[in-house]
Amino acid sequence: VQLQASGGGLVQAGGSLRLSCAASGRLSSLNVMGWYRQAPGKQRELVAYITSGGNTHCADSVKGRFAISEDNAKNTMYLQMNSLKPEDTAVYYCNAAENIATMHLFGYWGQGTQVTVSS
Repeated sequence: VQLQASGGGLVQAGGSLRLSCAASGRLSSLNVMGWYRQAPGKQRELVAYITSGGNTHCADSVKGRFAISEDNAKNTMYLQMNSLKPEDTAVYYCNAAENIATMHLFGYWGQGTQVTVSS
């Protein structure tokens, strides 16, 4: 499985960005895809995930501002980020795994894309 993340960049506070994660390879065993982020000096944290059944979850810190979605025809997952804050600044990684519980341990990772929000 290969994951290619894109869409990061520099944006002012209050602005929006949309991240994309294109998946390729043997995808049949994957049941969940998600986004993590890691800010300097902090641990990597889960931002949002979407299951193969279409169920979604967003972390409390981004709920109401971020939305996760996928286009199965394109094997691509998206993270629409609105009302961005400086504290959203981080490297964002996409992840794909067989299950939610172990996605951070055994999932596949994309290369990361930098999101910088200026105040």
